[in-house]
Amino acid sequence: MHDQPKFVPQRGTDFYADGRSARPQVENTVARGQLHADSYFYTGMINGKEGDTMPFPVTASVMQRGQERYNIYCTPCHSRVGNGAGMIVQRGYRPAGNFHTARMQAESLGHYYDVITNGYGAMPDYAAQLPPADRWAVVAYIKALQLSQNAKQGDVAPGAQVESLANIASHEGLPPGMANSEWELPSTAVYGTPNNQDNGIPKAATPAGTAPKTSTPTPAALSKPAATPTAAPQP
Repeated sequence: MHDQPKFVPQRGTDFYADGRSARPQVENTVARGQLHADSYFYTGMINGKEGDTMPFPVTASVMQRGQERYNIYCTPCHSRVGNGAGMIVQRGYRPAGNFHTARMQAESLGHYYDVITNGYGAMPDYAAQLPPADRWAVVAYIKALQLSQNAKQGDVAPGAQVESLANIASHEGLPPGMANSEWELPSTAVYGTPNNQDNGIPKAATPAGTAPKTSTPTPAALSKPAATPTAAPQP
């Protein structure tokens, strides 16, 4: 068996006319599990444009799965309510998108799926962490978050009442600012987007009476020599 004829990987051979020991794959063959016949399910695109439908029915279990995956992978940046002020943003990371702006509410389902799959700006892709079905579940949950912040009486079942978040906060004894309609980011947040537009990202709040910080020295600062410490008198 040690001396039997065999092909060593990546080595040539004179057995075949093309000189290659590894034979080319048969054209149009697809590896098991990689057919991806439903292109919309795997890309979120229809004829090169972002679609706006779910590729499967949205059930309670789908929403629960979307909420679970969102809370694991999305909340560090986007927060539990999707306002873009997640915990690592509060610690100085670049602000994430606020799902509750008019522009973000108008984005299609396919847009959110594409961003999760391929990333956008400072956001990396989550294709390795989230399989396609989970990405769609997260998309559905994001839309539910948006609806939760803009619910109207016609969106609920007959007889149910829509109560404002401010009233709920008051009943629960929460701070008055808990239900503010405008969210602000801490001053430590780094603001900036890849296309120099806000993209629904709020700017960091600047405390009243203070000027925004800048990393560029002023001409006066450049021309003024640094102070030289004087030596302490010797005893």
